[in-house]
Amino acid sequence: MKYSIDKQFFPYTHFAPPIANAKIAGWMGSMMRPPRWIWKDKQVLAEKKRINGYQDGEIEIIVFSPRGMEQNLPCLVYYHGGGFFFGAGGYHYKYAKEYALKTPCKVIMVQYRLAPKHSHPTPSEDCYAALRWTFENADALGIDKRKIGVGGDSAGGALAAAVCQMARDRNAELPCLQMLIYPVTDRRMQTESNRKFTNTPMWNSKLSVKMWKGYAPNADAPDIAYASPMEATRFDNLPQAYVEVAEFDCLHDEGVAYAEAMRESGGTVTVNEIQGTMHGFDIVEKAEISKGAVQVRIEYLKSTFYNEKKGE
Repeated sequence: MKYSIDKQFFPYTHFAPPIANAKIAGWMGSMMRPPRWIWKDKQVLAEKKRINGYQDGEIEIIVFSPRGMEQNLPCLVYYHGGGFFFGAGGYHYKYAKEYALKTPCKVIMVQYRLAPKHSHPTPSEDCYAALRWTFENADALGIDKRKIGVGGDSAGGALAAAVCQMARDRNAELPCLQMLIYPVTDRRMQTESNRKFTNTPMWNSKLSVKMWKGYAPNADAPDIAYASPMEATRFDNLPQAYVEVAEFDCLHDEGVAYAEAMRESGGTVTVNEIQGTMHGFDIVEKAEISKGAVQVRIEYLKSTFYNEKKGE
């Protein structure tokens, strides 16, 4: 089946991740490492730290700070995508730098442990631990504690949504925003876009089946909503949200559904559908559509962190 995906995303319009099964995908993902350029960049300072994750397991985080603006900044705690199997790609780090410089803010990239070796609840609990650590160490990190947000793409979008639910349910400090980029939200896969987009490039519903088998093999887990946010029993009292969806993406409808659930529960939600795109389209950084989408994300961060809409 052919889709009207913009030609500027070639050759990724003919690519899908080589996921034969969850075990092989997890092995491949474990090999991914941060690019070397981040440690020598002249515009942002990158600092690596090790913190406690779920059940005292250690995880790594990388703190990006705009050079010369290290103190009293907002912070975006970011969870990368990759089907819960793969580590962050090179473009994730480039966008972290762009968010840090153009917002401006600090960006904390969380290297949560990966499935299937570490299935649910480890990834979401690692991500929650990183958020708590950020709040607890905000002063030492030069972060304005009132302006800590979360974000994530794809699987990372599920994790960002989950940590907001976890913070609410555990009566902890809430992030001031959630930026969900073409997020995974529903393990049940019952939407029209999941039925329709079985062979789309970059990601499709056949791959989602393998993803869920590796990430959340126990469908009866009592905290399954922290893996599959649409299965929550309530959607109120969550941070304001920006939800971005791609037109030709099996996850399109579940992203919209999660946005609508929050809005119907009284939340402030902005939905941005990016036409002519497939899942993970922004891997093509030079595409004008990608540049436009990233600029909208940055404007959302600026308007929320700095209250620009209020004229402050």
